[in-house]
Amino acid sequence: MDTIKISTAQNIDIEYEIAGLGERIAARCIDLAGFIVLYILASIIGLIAAFSLSSTGFYVALIGFIVIFIFYDLICELYMNGQTFGKKALKIKVISLDGSQPTFGQYIFRWLFRMIDFGIPLGWGVVALVSVVVTKNHQRVGDILAKTTLIKTKPRTQIQNVAFNFALPDEYQPVFKEVLHLNDRDIELVHEVLTSYYQTRNPELIYAMAAKTKEHILVSIPAGMNELQFLETVLKDYNHLTSNMSV
Repeated sequence: MDTIKISTAQNIDIEYEIAGLGERIAARCIDLAGFIVLYILASIIGLIAAFSLSSTGFYVALIGFIVIFIFYDLICELYMNGQTFGKKALKIKVISLDGSQPTFGQYIFRWLFRMIDFGIPLGWGVVALVSVVVTKNHQRVGDILAKTTLIKTKPRTQIQNVAFNFALPDEYQPVFKEVLHLNDRDIELVHEVLTSYYQTRNPELIYAMAAKTKEHILVSIPAGMNELQFLETVLKDYNHLTSNMSV
């Protein structure tokens, strides 16, 4: 499974799975399906306008469709956080190889090289197919030049299950009541780091996350408790305290 590291606002590196050829094709098919529907509607409107008024209406509708088709990917990725409607449905998005949000120039590069990648306007070109298959980060030519790729954005665990998968006894006593200074996104990040650690066994993830968490909630790790146990306890305490607050 190919992954890419993305640095969060807390300077913690999280690994995300890179979208493969299947996700790219499926997202493209969804986008094309939308264009087919839009083309049919534009044709109907244009024909109606041509018969009832003049041929001008037909050409206006046709030109409008062509403009939307040409600029669709660029506009969507710029204003939808690296996604088109197809990418959003497949839960994938464009990201820089360094893990940051792509710049305007990177989006432009991806868009300009679409003709080389896709060739035929309504399909996947051979160049793009081969490039995505053989490159390390599953990049088409536009991605290689723009230094971008696509990642899967679907979280490994939904937010409602992040901190609430511990079967805690009723008499459980929280160790760190200061965890109430955290929010759901903070806890989701802690869980993400733990999940990454269990998969990669990279202790640096745990040390970095533990240091940031201690600094945020102003606590020290008690004697006899290591950083991994500290983060697991933070999840349990947050679960217990927030559950009791909602009762």
